[in-house]
Amino acid sequence: MIGADILQPIVALLAWTMVMWLWMYATRIPAINRLPKDGGPNADVGWTGAKLDGLLTPDIQWKAHNYNHLHEAPTLFYAVALVLAFVGQGDGLNATLAWIYVALRVLHSLWQATVNKVMGRFLLFSLSSFVLIWLIIRAALAVF
Repeated sequence: MIGADILQPIVALLAWTMVMWLWMYATRIPAINRLPKDGGPNADVGWTGAKLDGLLTPDIQWKAHNYNHLHEAPTLFYAVALVLAFVGQGDGLNATLAWIYVALRVLHSLWQATVNKVMGRFLLFSLSSFVLIWLIIRAALAVF
């Protein structure tokens, strides 16, 4: 299939999202189980992420925050990468840019889930956003 190289970084980022899902629950569930059980029989019914932010330590919640972030800007990446693949432009520079985007998002995840210093996270997010913008421009040039 012509232009299908870009499908590999799509699948890689999808797989990474599931790695973050596993990491989130591997840390969050034990932390929830360690919470005091003094709120009555329905104390844990209907918990939201915001409520958990007040109950769990930040380092536990960072994984959940990142998992949520992987459902924001990366959705644009999936769309643009599929457009590029569909029009036969998913190889060469576009595939390389897609891999760079995925690498930056993985680094962003690791940074947010462990260190979470805002300026480092912002730098990684900004770099990935510039790569995403570049891909969108290249897709626009291919379809218009």
